[in-house]
Amino acid sequence: MRTRLWVACAVAALALGGPVARASIVERVVAVVGERPVLWTELLHRAAVGRLQIRMQTHDLNVISVQEQEMYKELLDRMIDDRLEEQQADKARISISPEEIDRGIANIATQAQQQQGRAVSVADVLDEVRRRGMSEQEFRDEIRRQIVEGKLIELRVRPRVRVTDQDAHASYQHWVQELKDREPVDVRILAVRVPVSATKVQVDARLALAQELVQRARDGENFCKLVSQYSDDASTRDTCGSRGPQAITTLMPAIQDALRVLKAGAISDPIPVSAGQDQVLVILMPLGEAKVPAYEAVKDEMLQKALIDGLDRARKQWLKELRRNVYVDVRL
Repeated sequence: MRTRLWVACAVAALALGGPVARASIVERVVAVVGERPVLWTELLHRAAVGRLQIRMQTHDLNVISVQEQEMYKELLDRMIDDRLEEQQADKARISISPEEIDRGIANIATQAQQQQGRAVSVADVLDEVRRRGMSEQEFRDEIRRQIVEGKLIELRVRPRVRVTDQDAHASYQHWVQELKDREPVDVRILAVRVPVSATKVQVDARLALAQELVQRARDGENFCKLVSQYSDDASTRDTCGSRGPQAITTLMPAIQDALRVLKAGAISDPIPVSAGQDQVLVILMPLGEAKVPAYEAVKDEMLQKALIDGLDRARKQWLKELRRNVYVDVRL
């Protein structure tokens, strides 16, 4: 399911300080859904947290302006979806009690408490919401929208989704790859530089050397000695070609691709990468892999992940179907 910005506000912004900027507002219609308009002031209210997050990341006014415009477009698209869901909720006679909203806010306080490691009460959440320029009633309306969405998904979308073991296995493979991408990796690299001025004969000779070194390493010759004797990366000759543990996503894309299929201790084929104007043939030997649990140990979690992913896809398709039957005019 999509992540709501107001949940992020209530959980993350409790520790933040500083005044909230104010500006004069000129009312206008930014979209029409069926016969109901979406007003600029409504969009601004919903965008409060987004504006806060953008200003936390940069003080460049040009960057802020560009990012806010993109945020307004995305948020307006979500508000149109909300209007469509409201119509469906009315047809299904879905109602939300004040007690359900209270429980929703209490859940946000619990999440904040778990993430921050300190006591966070409902009153703390509401105080922060008010400090950010939103009234308690506006916040409760936002929580109500989330609860309505959840009930509609259960009523209209859940029957469309069937999760199989194959879906769970696919989710597991994706999760394992994400885990490996986040885990620091330590990889040894032997670099054979090919100068930009090299002739074809010289290029062929460097490639032949790289291929020879790969074979020698695979035949059991000490990789560290090969690095110290042949590597053109002077900064890692004394560390066996290692720069220490680093996130795989910080490495060059070609090296990332190779590491994802190499096992610990295996030797890669020469991989051409750019280094300034020169080319470098790099030979990799990863030292370790991210430790991940076996599929059976996390099967229930993977089934749940597959269900969530399936519900998200089915909900998007359902909303597309609703839009085909309703007049939507975006004027932002």
